[in-house]
Amino acid sequence: MANTKEIKDRINSIKETQKITNAMYLISSTKLRKAKKELENTEPYFYGMQAMTERLSRHISGVNSIFFRNFDDDPDRDRTAAFLVITADKGLAGAYNHNVLKLTEEEMSKYKNTKLFVVGELGRKYFENKHIPIDEEFLYTAQNPSLHRSRVITLRLLELYETGQIQELFIVYTIMVSNAEMQPLLHRLLPMKEAVAMSIPADVYQEEFQLVPSPEDVIKAVVPNCINGYIFSALVESFCCEQHARMTAMQSANDSANAILHSLNIQYNRVRQAAITQEITEVCSGAKAQRLRKRKKA
Repeated sequence: MANTKEIKDRINSIKETQKITNAMYLISSTKLRKAKKELENTEPYFYGMQAMTERLSRHISGVNSIFFRNFDDDPDRDRTAAFLVITADKGLAGAYNHNVLKLTEEEMSKYKNTKLFVVGELGRKYFENKHIPIDEEFLYTAQNPSLHRSRVITLRLLELYETGQIQELFIVYTIMVSNAEMQPLLHRLLPMKEAVAMSIPADVYQEEFQLVPSPEDVIKAVVPNCINGYIFSALVESFCCEQHARMTAMQSANDSANAILHSLNIQYNRVRQAAITQEITEVCSGAKAQRLRKRKKA
């Protein structure tokens, strides 16, 4: 059994580590509040662009556009698919990074030709250790998402898509299902699905929809903005999920540290009590031996 000094050293070591986890918890909670506020400010723009794209898709039947195709019924997997993976720059966030990377590997295995674009230092290191080639990495984006950074990513991916170097574009990131649950999500950005034509009764009012100067020009203007809005929203939501995951991980670490400290304190008190009892026993035995010695001399 360990002595009191060894137990005391371990208690002090855990307390020093607990100071770090407490500080990281407070930092993550502050960043989480900021990220949630930014996410709330972002959602109206994102949902507005998404609604506009859905309205547009209902009125472009017959328009030939590279942005609207349907590959769901096509079993051919020879086309090149690009994956934009959003991870964190730092660890200590539970399974946040692992879940995204695992989902990415599963989806990439379904295609013969893939291109990989990574946001986040941990994702870059993971794929490098796996010897999976990375076509491009976007630095300093995971910790500081902004419209400028998302626009740089969007322009690069759209350039590859419009030149025919990629035929599909997916984004893999983490969404907050609730305050206590997060899950990785795979979403296809390009090509977009055309709205299914529905038979509308003659007495139902239909909105008048005019595309000026032409449907093709409107699509070229709206779709890139929609893609940019989606990527920016994904960056902000991923950052929000990262801080929430790290805050939860630090809280779990603090709870585990408190449990270990409680156990060590009990162990320390038992060892200290045993040492005190042993000292008392030795003193009593010595006193008894002295009395016996005096009696023999008498």
